[in-house]
Amino acid sequence: QVQLVESGGGLVQAGDSLRLSCAVSGRTFSRYAMGWFRQAPGKEREFVAAINWNSGNTYYADSVKGRFTISRDNAKNTVNLQMNSLKPEDTALYYCAADDSGRRYYLPRFEFDFAYWGQGTQVTVSS
Repeated sequence: QVQLVESGGGLVQAGDSLRLSCAVSGRTFSRYAMGWFRQAPGKEREFVAAINWNSGNTYYADSVKGRFTISRDNAKNTVNLQMNSLKPEDTALYYCAADDSGRRYYLPRFEFDFAYWGQGTQVTVSS
């Protein structure tokens, strides 16, 4: 069983930065592609960013491109999301997700790509 635990959320002002982390249990973390999603109140969950198994490929939603950076540390079984220049519209519950399919040449970006999910960490950006 794979477990994901997010941390690092909080209340910040517009323009500030936050770094989210996701700790992943399991011995085969280095084989997973990882992603971050978010869900704002009253809205559907949306894709934010993804990273492949060896950090060689990343992909971002247009709304966060240039402001957010996804990274991973396979030695520590963690994936991070550095969020800079935060905006009020970034306010959401942020979820970490793992794709254990082993598809090395496909970068997942849809909810159905990911088999495992964390419980989420709240990010609130005030104006």
